[in-house]
Amino acid sequence: MTRMAYTSTVPKLWTETLETHRREVGDAILDTTVALVAKRGLRAVTMSEIAEETGIGRATLYKYYRDVEAILFAWHERQIAAHLEQLGHLAHQGGSAGKRLAAVLEAFAGIQRHQHDKDFAALLHHGNHVAHAEQHLKGLLRGLLSEAAAAGEIRKDVPADELATYCLHALTGAGRLTSKDAVQRLVKVTLAGLRPSR
Repeated sequence: MTRMAYTSTVPKLWTETLETHRREVGDAILDTTVALVAKRGLRAVTMSEIAEETGIGRATLYKYYRDVEAILFAWHERQIAAHLEQLGHLAHQGGSAGKRLAAVLEAFAGIQRHQHDKDFAALLHHGNHVAHAEQHLKGLLRGLLSEAAAAGEIRKDVPADELATYCLHALTGAGRLTSKDAVQRLVKVTLAGLRPSR
């Protein structure tokens, strides 16, 4: 009887399939949890409900996450990574530094406006991942501001690091605004503060 030897491609295909499945289950858990929390409130959602809604067993769910809070942190990390990717893309697209800066600030303000309820935000915005993301975003803005200042598109009398802090703090306020028009006005006011002094 001839024994068939496995080649290196079989385990690779198996590994890729298994990783894809794990990623899909993980994404389903995150999305289901956030939908349940948005509908019922942060304190009302249980691991059993998440497992049932996702279509997996509780034991499987606990292999991924220890509790609802851990799921929400993982979802938030995924959201932040997607936001940073979006802002990074805008920062490096074509056009002048000033136009790219305006696009990044408008997108950041829009992201702030679409944050979840206060309890949800209070829980999620104290992790190390948030501080790391803020530093990354501040560095991205600092680079754009320096480039725009060198091109004479924004003021040069204030260091780029301070202007980046100004932009982030000003536009975080968009989270309290209720309309897109109000957010756009806030972005315009923030950009006006960056204009070269006469």
